[in-house]
Amino acid sequence: METRNPGRSEGSEPDKASEVKEVRLYVDTFKIDVKTGLYDGLQRNMKQRHIQMIALAGTLGTGLFLGSGKAIAHAGPAGALLAYMHVGTICYCMLMSLGEMMCFMPISGGYIHFAERFIDPAMGFAVGWLQWYSGVVGLPMEIIGTALIIGFWDTEPGGTGMSNAHFGGYLTLLLCLCILVNCLGVRWFGETEFVFHPGAFAPYVVPGNRGKFLGWFQTLLQAAISYNGMENLAMTAAEVENPRHSLAKAVRRVFYRILIFYVLGVFIVGMLVPSDDPNLLQSTGTAATSPFVLAMTRGGVKVLPSVINAGVLSSGFSASNSGLYASSRQIYGLALRGQAPKIFAKTTKEGLPMVALLFSSIWILLSYMALSEGAVTALNWLTNLTSTMGFCTWGIISLTYIRFYHGLKAQGIDRSKFVYWSRFQPYLAYWAFLWSLLIILFNGWTVFIKGEWNVSDFIVAYVNLPIFAMLYGAYKIVRKSKVVPASRMDFHSNVPPSEMVDFVEPQSNTVWGNIWAWLF
Repeated sequence: METRNPGRSEGSEPDKASEVKEVRLYVDTFKIDVKTGLYDGLQRNMKQRHIQMIALAGTLGTGLFLGSGKAIAHAGPAGALLAYMHVGTICYCMLMSLGEMMCFMPISGGYIHFAERFIDPAMGFAVGWLQWYSGVVGLPMEIIGTALIIGFWDTEPGGTGMSNAHFGGYLTLLLCLCILVNCLGVRWFGETEFVFHPGAFAPYVVPGNRGKFLGWFQTLLQAAISYNGMENLAMTAAEVENPRHSLAKAVRRVFYRILIFYVLGVFIVGMLVPSDDPNLLQSTGTAATSPFVLAMTRGGVKVLPSVINAGVLSSGFSASNSGLYASSRQIYGLALRGQAPKIFAKTTKEGLPMVALLFSSIWILLSYMALSEGAVTALNWLTNLTSTMGFCTWGIISLTYIRFYHGLKAQGIDRSKFVYWSRFQPYLAYWAFLWSLLIILFNGWTVFIKGEWNVSDFIVAYVNLPIFAMLYGAYKIVRKSKVVPASRMDFHSNVPPSEMVDFVEPQSNTVWGNIWAWLF
């Protein structure tokens, strides 16, 4: 970018101080939100390898390692494998759609801000607050699940599980560590994520082929719990260095990680642990019911279950960190654009949104509800509440991309010049949107089976829909917002030009350096 001092003649010597001042003034002006005038104080201190782990660490938590056992029990090993593969396609199509938008616009707020720009400000408001609520409710789920994992080694005499006193102590330790890591700033948070991240079918409800199909469909929701959190990659867009290239790399490599960690993982444990193993559905309150641990136990290897459990423990803690990070940036992004109290837009001089972080941290205290109501009941409730919201978010991201795609087309902007784009769009976005919608509408189908009606299950399955409708409708009534026409979509405001934030990364000259670059 060329910077010129209008007060200096063409023949005079450059005034370096003036040039630096002008560049800084340009940057400061650029980071002032055009809608609210609030300054975006986040800083690009996160490295590319950090967001690689955040994209994965937000999902490789208790949902996969503990919840996959329920999937195998309900649908059988083949049904669970197909369910994880199918949800993997939905997730990957959603990520490709999100990746194109965030590489084009690496700004605060991520998909929440995209929904506001390309659909309707009311949509951004509704999905932002509902996703924040889902995130802070999901935090206790991960903390409780991680504490249960510790219980694998801490059981009372007679194998009755750990005591409430010990369980409460583990909860306190984990939530304090989670808050501390996030308060240290994005560089330390990123390093922590990098270090800590380590019959074929069964009928369900009814017999026969129909029951096998229902078992597979029911398992889609359990699989979604495992994948939930990958979309939080967009929340790092305003804090990662070299954002367009770093984010593009992260999205491209997600496919291989889905294939290895999810599909291959479920395939292996599905072969080693039969779906009728009674341990899969036991309410022991420990990680002993994890199919990964059961697989090692059935193989007669006494040491490996503890090793696997240690890996599960680190992944659960990492997922908690990632969830708190995303929740704080979500409410920060809302505040930056006038859709949350302005106090949440305040940052420290190091670029940490401390107020938003502390407010999001308060909700981790819900973890203690497990002490009075039972860990398993609390975990199941929190799991179900967050899983349905995950599909809502995926559907809205996909719908946002469809609008984004047609907006670019209406304004004559060539997508092929983007750092990251797919020639298969918008069909990938349509696939993710339609399947997300179907699963949202039918995720509570079991309560409509004769004799299976349960008010609690019905509320858990569909409570997010009326909450979303109320948030969306209330914002439209109060703010009188309208759907943004494709010809008037804003593709320029607050979008950093490449010369401001992007650079060419140096290539490694060693074999190990190239392997490291490929992996991370």
